[in-house]
Amino acid sequence: METTLRGVGVSHGVAIGEVRHMGTAVLEPPAKQIPAEEAEREQGRARQAVEAVAADLIARGNLAGGEAQHVLEAQAMMAQDPELMADVERRIAVGSTAERGVYDAFAAYRALLANAGEYLAGRVADLDDVRNRIVARLLGVPMPGVPDSDEPYVLIARDLAPADTALLDPALVLGFVTEEGGPTSHSAILARALGVPAVVALPGAGELAEGTVIAVDGSTGEIFVEPNAEKRAEMESAAAARKAALSASSGPGATSDGHKVPLLANVGGPGDVPAAVEAGAEGVGLFRTEFLFLDDSKRAPSEEKQVAAYRAVLEAFPEGRVVVRVLDAGADKPLDFLTPADEPNPALGVRGLRSLLDHPDVLRTQLTALAKAAQGLPVHLEVMAPMVADRADAKAFADACREAGLRAKFGAMVEIPSAALRARSILREVEFLSLGTNDLAQYTFAADRQVGAVSRLQDPWQPALLDLVALSAEAARAEGRSCGVCGEAASDPLLACVLTGLGVTSLSMGAASIPYVRATLAKYTLAQCERAAAAARAADSAEEARVAAQGVLSGE
Repeated sequence: METTLRGVGVSHGVAIGEVRHMGTAVLEPPAKQIPAEEAEREQGRARQAVEAVAADLIARGNLAGGEAQHVLEAQAMMAQDPELMADVERRIAVGSTAERGVYDAFAAYRALLANAGEYLAGRVADLDDVRNRIVARLLGVPMPGVPDSDEPYVLIARDLAPADTALLDPALVLGFVTEEGGPTSHSAILARALGVPAVVALPGAGELAEGTVIAVDGSTGEIFVEPNAEKRAEMESAAAARKAALSASSGPGATSDGHKVPLLANVGGPGDVPAAVEAGAEGVGLFRTEFLFLDDSKRAPSEEKQVAAYRAVLEAFPEGRVVVRVLDAGADKPLDFLTPADEPNPALGVRGLRSLLDHPDVLRTQLTALAKAAQGLPVHLEVMAPMVADRADAKAFADACREAGLRAKFGAMVEIPSAALRARSILREVEFLSLGTNDLAQYTFAADRQVGAVSRLQDPWQPALLDLVALSAEAARAEGRSCGVCGEAASDPLLACVLTGLGVTSLSMGAASIPYVRATLAKYTLAQCERAAAAARAADSAEEARVAAQGVLSGE
């Protein structure tokens, strides 16, 4: 009998296939004591395992490229964390085996994160994966992971570690469903990059029996268990129609009545550029520069290294617009040379622009490198600061850009509610705004973007979040400035229409989402988008907002 379940759809598309479950977690190693004379040998085993796991994560990142590479390099840094390693060695010195020392040290760090109010709970899944990989290597057992199968299947897991998600084979893994996670979790972001339909935050997903046939709608978040022939045909027909619409859609982003909405790509480095170009991106709306700084947490990359990396991206979009975000360190991206190590709530501490203003030499080097990278190129370079709170922040950033001799537009990201509320004030200092809806939702609702239990508050359809988007767009229009969206919200085709109706002037997303958004925008007029936006803002919940907007656009 067909039943319907609902989670959070995070990656477009339809998948129909048999359930296969992710391998179970590594068993807890036995707590046996070792003689003191074996401690040094066990410490050496632990160090070797850590280095091997870190090297494997980096290798997987190099294979995957793009956003996945950034995530996996961050995991490798986690594996090599000197404080964690020191704790492992202390535990071995008092009698633990290497595997038990690793297990207990990671458990203690995990508890520390939980006691900090789960601001870093999004890193717990990554931490568990690193621990499991090290322990499995020490025990000499295979690392549990994606099941072996000769036939395509739908993968079910409690959560997916980045190292597994990054190397999924779309030819075999038709889609995936997880019990935990949220729309901005690592697994969701990587699923969109891979173009694999995905649903997260589905309680009880693990209870679906192996071999059960399910149909996954990555757009609506619906899961149909044992769908009948009629339901299968309906979903397959809808998927075929969507694919045909994508193939027919090309050119710049615009509504059906010709209102231009440039569709830009989010990139994490030169490796993401080919996919962006192939998708028809009109430029880059978010160039994340953290990938350069994660190679070595002890020191910033040289100016020469930065120039080469930036120029590789700028050259790919001649005459196009490239918006670069300066280093956004802190919170879940700590860097030893930049961010404090003892903050109780790192997400609310010295991160983003705050870190850079505390280390003006790092900011100056990056801005100088960007200026040199753009020399002689016809590209329209724009540079923006993350985590701008007020006009003083915006002024400090603009002053730093001018002092570095940067010939570009200077902008501010709107990720803190105060920036949306005082957007006109901020625009007295900078020339454009870019809404980072992931962090803006996190700070608006006090809901960590990586915690599945509060994923409903991370839903970008939340009317309160739409209100802040509207405030920012209205301020930009009043000042004659542009206001784009570069958060995950832009990758939702229906929401892209609503954002356009709110007055957003450009949309930036992962390359895989651009064709979906382009095709959907082209179906509606600006007036329809504006009516859909008004209906969504008048709702009282994210689901009501989504339904209201859909009703307006479908003429119901």
